[in-house]
Order: sequence, then C-alpha cells, then structure tokens
Amino acid sequence: MDLLEEIAKKLKRKNYSKSTQNIYLHYIECYLCYCKKHRLVPAVGIEPFIQHLISQKRAISTQNQAINAVEFYLENILMLDKVHLKIDRPFKPSFLPTILSLEEIKLLFDNTPNHKHRTILKTIYGCGLRISEVINLKIEHIDSDRNCIAIQQAKGRKDRLVPLPEELLEELRLYYKVYKPKTYLFEGAPLKAMEGISLPYSTSSIRSFLRLAVKKSKILKKVTPHTLRHSYATHLYEHGVNLRSIQVLLGHNSSKTTEKYTHVSNIHINKTPSPLSFLHK
Repeated sequence: MDLLEEIAKKLKRKNYSKSTQNIYLHYIECYLCYCKKHRLVPAVGIEPFIQHLISQKRAISTQNQAINAVEFYLENILMLDKVHLKIDRPFKPSFLPTILSLEEIKLLFDNTPNHKHRTILKTIYGCGLRISEVINLKIEHIDSDRNCIAIQQAKGRKDRLVPLPEELLEELRLYYKVYKPKTYLFEGAPLKAMEGISLPYSTSSIRSFLRLAVKKSKILKKVTPHTLRHSYATHLYEHGVNLRSIQVLLGHNSSKTTEKYTHVSNIHINKTPSPLSFLHK
C-alpha cells in the first residue's frame, strides 16, 4: 500500500475532519519530500524541516499545522512515543479581535440591499455563527417553536443550540417565502451539471458581498464574517451576559478563548478615567 494512502486511511479511521485530513496529508508529504531531498531520517528530521519553514517566512499558524501533521505521522505511522515533548513550538502572538460597534453593524445591514445577503449577515451576527456554520444550516435546523437553531457537527465535531432571536425569525420567514430554499437554508446557484441538486451558499460569495457592504458603509476596520461573530460575543458581554453563557453559545472548549472579549469590551474602558482628568480637580 502507498504510504500516503495508508496515512489517509488512518486519518479517516480516527475520524478527523476532511479539511484536517487534507492539511495533514499535505504537510506530511512536504515533510517526507524534504527528508528525502536532504537525506534525513524521518524520525529525526522535524527540527530541520521546521527551520526550513521559518526560513521561508511561513506563518506561525502554518508552522504549527506542519508540526501537528508530522507529529501524527511519527506517532501513528512510525509508532514513536511522546514525540511532541521533543518539538519546540513557535511562540504564537496574541491579537485582539476587531469589533464593530452597534452603529457599524446597523450600517452594514443598511448597505446590504440584497435580501438574501442581508439575511445571511443578520444570521451570522444574530446567532454568533462561524461562516462554515451558516452555510451548512438546513431548514430542519430551525426550531421556531423553541426559538433556537441547531448547529450540527461544527468545529471540533460538536453540536450545540443557539437562541433564535424573534427579530431574526421574522426575517427568516420573509426570506423563506421569497427564496423557497429546498434543503440548505441559504442555497447557492446550482451548476448546470448538477441541476436540481441543492448546494450550500459559497463562503467566497459571502466574503465578497460583505466587503462591498463595508466599503459602502465607509468602515475603515478590517472586517470579515468572523468579525460579526466577535462583535456578537462582545455586545452580549457588554449587555450583561456572563462569560460562561457566551462560551456555551460560541461552542468554545476553553473559557480562556472566551475571556478575550473582556479585553475588547468598552465596559472597563469607559469606566476607567485617565489621569489627565485628575489634573483638573
């Protein structure tokens, strides 16, 4: 059996997501090619390989993905023990997320004239969804009786429920009457070869019309679909929702991930005076 084929089967058996399988296979193949080219034994070649990625000025996230992939290969294919203890990971800098104000959110909606596009943005912001979650929403996931949306097999293969705001429910009802989706809540245009088959809306299209709305709104911040999710969490925190509830709503494993919203919230900023104000007293 071909080695990469064996690795692919192992990844599949361990139930890794499709995207993770592809990423791991890519970096393992890169690693094996590097070892072959430089006549290195794969069991000990990871440090020179990581130095090679650094010399190419690869992003830290890329370096960590490569380390994860090679660790998988060494531990699950070569059956080496505790490999991760021998690998120095690059320090990952911490960046605060971009947050839009409530006025900027409203501007985005006002400058998105297309009903379908506006409903997609409102769903992302109103429920704090990832872009992958909104495109995979199906009609059956909307529970109007219980006022919630079922997010199924999201990041980390986890299910969760998020509240469905009354305002969004009304918007979705109007949207459904106009567009009449069949399977996915937000469906993309079918390809000619796949006539009659329901396809989810594309992430590139969402990013495209969001960029246009940001430009029309004259917002100078760097805005992505994930910015709406960050804004959702921050606005909830600023309006008194506790961090534990926000953690559950976002589907975070660790509370530390959710705590970053305390650093971008304006609650503490507005309540903390500047020493300049003391000079006038």
